[in-house]
Amino acid sequence: MSEAGERPAPHVPTRAEQAEGWRSPGQDAGWLNPIRERFLLRLLVRKELRVRYRGSMLGMVWSYVKPAVQFCVFYIALGIFLQLSRDTPAYAVYLFSGIVVINLFGEVFGNATRSITGNQALVSKIYLPSQLFPWASMIVALVHFLPQLLVLIVGALLFGWLPSLTSVVAFGIGMVILLVFTMGLGMLTAALNAAFRDVENFVDLIVMVATWLSPVLYRISMVQDAIGGTIWWWIYQLNPLTIVVELFHTAFWRYGPRVVEAVPGDPSLITPGEPFGLWWAGLLIAGATFVIGTVVFEKSKRRFAQEL
Repeated sequence: MSEAGERPAPHVPTRAEQAEGWRSPGQDAGWLNPIRERFLLRLLVRKELRVRYRGSMLGMVWSYVKPAVQFCVFYIALGIFLQLSRDTPAYAVYLFSGIVVINLFGEVFGNATRSITGNQALVSKIYLPSQLFPWASMIVALVHFLPQLLVLIVGALLFGWLPSLTSVVAFGIGMVILLVFTMGLGMLTAALNAAFRDVENFVDLIVMVATWLSPVLYRISMVQDAIGGTIWWWIYQLNPLTIVVELFHTAFWRYGPRVVEAVPGDPSLITPGEPFGLWWAGLLIAGATFVIGTVVFEKSKRRFAQEL
């Protein structure tokens, strides 16, 4: 019998209990948490969706309204006023293919960065695996991405595009690179933002700059004409967002009937060989970014409650 006032020894799970999923408090599965804690992840996703549209009259309709307004502004300003649509067949499909990439990048990156500070009450008062917060933010962003993807597919079909094995593979590779790369950045900035709130403002600047430093609004051949043959040209091509945008162009625009005959292949695809370009470099950079972001997040997560 323990002496009066003496605390009982903490329960240490037996091997049988560990096999059934028991863990000591404060212990988790690290980067495997989103897989092992799927129930908690679903709850966080539902919470994020309810909070976002609380008091909203349009709700999920905003997933259509925002990209539609964005597309109209860019199309009028660049396609009509600057006449970029004159030399680019199906410019509407070309433009919207890049817009959906940047929108998904911006939402995943921004939401993941704010995922820890935005859930301050949960992080500081109860124990939840911290990795679930940025991953829930990514899933919410994918929910908003689906309506935009549907609009892109319908628009491409109206211009005569037909799905093929090449388009499916290009889209799949592009999505993998985009999500792995963005989640790596998001995990890194989420950890930094818990200690330095200026990080989220810096992320907003990155998203704004990324829109113009990838071939979303203009043809990549214009970049080659300006800086081709320099180190900046290769840096531009190795930008993962450039690679993803070009893969989306390959998936939804490049092989449309109005494009193949009228427009020569883009230089970023021709150099390493059609049709997927520098996809291997994109995967390597995305994987390295994800590993770095995960390691920094894992080393920082035990300080989140104190920093918040």
